[in-house]
Amino acid sequence: MLLVLAIAVSCAPALRAPPKAAPAPAGAEPAPSAPRGGEAAPSAAALLEEARTRFARRPDVEQVRKAEALFLAAAAADPSGVDGLAGAVETRIWRIDHERGADRGALAASALDAGQACVARAPASARCDYALALALGMQARERRGTALDGLKKMVEHLRRAAAAEPTLDDAGPARVLAIVLVRAPAWPLGPGDPEAGLEAARRAVALAPAYPPNTLALAEALVATGSPAEGRAAAERGVALARARTGDPDAPEWIRDGEALAARAAQAEVAPPPP
Repeated sequence: MLLVLAIAVSCAPALRAPPKAAPAPAGAEPAPSAPRGGEAAPSAAALLEEARTRFARRPDVEQVRKAEALFLAAAAADPSGVDGLAGAVETRIWRIDHERGADRGALAASALDAGQACVARAPASARCDYALALALGMQARERRGTALDGLKKMVEHLRRAAAAEPTLDDAGPARVLAIVLVRAPAWPLGPGDPEAGLEAARRAVALAPAYPPNTLALAEALVATGSPAEGRAAAERGVALARARTGDPDAPEWIRDGEALAARAAQAEVAPPPP
């Protein structure tokens, strides 16, 4: 996930009272209908499997909407499970970034609701900490007045997730932490720390070296810390890794991001030093 981070003058609280449920936002697919007669209701496991199958069909927006509804149905079918709520966060974030005409503010709020509901269900779950961190980042982008509080909480949840389950989502906690630390403003406005971001990116690559976004996060961190030549080489490696992932629905986006990052790094290589 790529974040555009900004700090506003105001400082609204990032979190609200945890919701009792994670309702679907406006425009989402309705939940699967109840079975008729003697038909057995689908199990949470079956709903999750179908949701993942649908989500894998992105960038088809209708399939992602169906996946979101199925993830929520799985969360309702298993009141102690967290995968449905975490999946709802993921699909809602995808919709914000890819669905034309989506109500981005409503989707960001509903992603946050699902993330908070996940943590309320399982306070020690790395998956829930990670999901809530992603939702906080998206809310910070869509409601900039929450960024000051939200980014701080985001970093806390990412570090908890990284400590508990470092390989989650192909080293996602370390990868996203790296992006936040590189892009966010530094103290006192935010948690930004490019050197710490570089360390987090190196951890992500060490944990999952074949996953292209980890190498792209490392490339960005290298550029941000004054090593544009190394950053360009890392961006080019990330593009090569993405090109090798035939059939991955996210690969085209990674390739575009990596090529843009390589070009930015190349410009930084020839830019005059700051006075």
